[in-house]
Amino acid sequence: MQTTVTGKHLTITPAIEEYIRRKTERIHKHFDRIQAIYVVCEHEALAFHVEIKTDVEHHPDFIANAKEADLYACVDVAVDRAIRQIADHKDRIRDHKK
Repeated sequence: MQTTVTGKHLTITPAIEEYIRRKTERIHKHFDRIQAIYVVCEHEALAFHVEIKTDVEHHPDFIANAKEADLYACVDVAVDRAIRQIADHKDRIRDHKK
């Protein structure tokens, strides 16, 4: 699994990048067919905006957004939303034949 971290109007330090990579590993634990994860961190006027795009086999990309005052909290919320989308997709696949 490939994880790409980029920043808009923000410098991505090694500590931030390591934190994001450690948190996005949780997404891969929920579903095996993830090809890549793209994380874009953006600094806006009063808050941070994090977008996580998850590339999954045989499905359009899942996109999770979060906007918070703290960057680390923003990453946590976005990862939780991405996990929720992946878990729902996995349930739909598993329950397809019922």
